[in-house]
Amino acid sequence: MTNTGFMTRWSSWAPYVLSILRIIAAFLFVQYGTTKLFAIPAAVMPDGGTASLTSLAGVAGVLELVGGALLLVGLFTRPVAFLLSGQMAVAYFIGHAGQGFWPVLNGGAPAVFFAFLWLYVSAAGAGPWSIDALRHHQAGGAV
Repeated sequence: MTNTGFMTRWSSWAPYVLSILRIIAAFLFVQYGTTKLFAIPAAVMPDGGTASLTSLAGVAGVLELVGGALLLVGLFTRPVAFLLSGQMAVAYFIGHAGQGFWPVLNGGAPAVFFAFLWLYVSAAGAGPWSIDALRHHQAGGAV
């Protein structure tokens, strides 16, 4: 097999790797919401408890939990990913940017990463392993 053949075959997996990326990232993202709302797998709020639903952290937790779950299964992927991209950008500027320029030092690297990852997913879509793809297939449309 030539290098060109390998690269062609590997490139053909891109849509499936996009689905894997979305699923793994959403699984990790949901955990930010569960820690804020339920202290699962651990309490991370400053007081060691959970965030009130009426607080900024509580609203963020709901977005992370519900939006992350929708992204995990690939349902309404593009609009949800776009919304969560904006949420992560706001989270970075509200919670991290004021603590210094470098995201790795101000604790904002995950927010920056998720902001751009979800922005990409909002443009690229869910990939073939998703409810969105199943819905389009059943409707007779292309993904």
